[in-house]
Amino acid sequence: MSSDGLPAFVRLLADPVRWRLARELAGSDRRVRELVAAVGQPQNLVSYHLRQLRSAGLVTARRSSFDGRDSYYHLDLARCADAWAEAGAALHPGIGPSGGFGPHRSRRARVLFLCTGNSGRSPLAEALLRHRSRGAVEVASAGSHPKPLHANAVRVAAEYGLTLEHEPTHLDSVRGRRFDWVISLCDRVREVRPEFPGRPVTIHWSLPDPAGEPDPGGDTLPAFQRTAAELDTRIRFLPLSLTDAEESRP
Repeated sequence: MSSDGLPAFVRLLADPVRWRLARELAGSDRRVRELVAAVGQPQNLVSYHLRQLRSAGLVTARRSSFDGRDSYYHLDLARCADAWAEAGAALHPGIGPSGGFGPHRSRRARVLFLCTGNSGRSPLAEALLRHRSRGAVEVASAGSHPKPLHANAVRVAAEYGLTLEHEPTHLDSVRGRRFDWVISLCDRVREVRPEFPGRPVTIHWSLPDPAGEPDPGGDTLPAFQRTAAELDTRIRFLPLSLTDAEESRP
């Protein structure tokens, strides 16, 4: 709380530039130059506001696995949800968060997850979204260079009560299909993501390959656990956006 009782979260996002940056990052991980173009402000001003959001713990940065000189910025939606709920409670104790998968749709939303190998990140995302949506979403995954399913992806899925059974799929085999959302999960596949029919919404989640992040003992299971946890958090905030996207589609 500030001295006048205004929640810090409200004061932070009351700035128009920070609000626009947060709105951009709520939809997709972005690089600084993309944020500069999106909000139409100088890079030094955008960088300043990003530092403010990072200092508050709302935004994080991660080096690109495609170009290590670049970074992707990510909005922590879970933290925003908690801060939003706290701000609501500060106004009136009866105000609380809302959520869910939205109203009944005439058809299921169609989502495609992409990564390079289609062996860890994208099949985990596919399984988690299918589980969380309880069949309300038609979901698939593919990779630019598919390879066999990683054993630790199977182990981590089991920790969520899921049986991961997935046949690695090449990106070329799905590029002719229609999706409402195409979500890239690694920086490399974002660079080769093709155009899909029907003008799907495309967003990017910059996640490192857990198979390339062994712990000091050489075990990649902790990295797969971190990746699954981040995917689950992001997916938890995806359904309302799916509903919004479908309702706004012509």
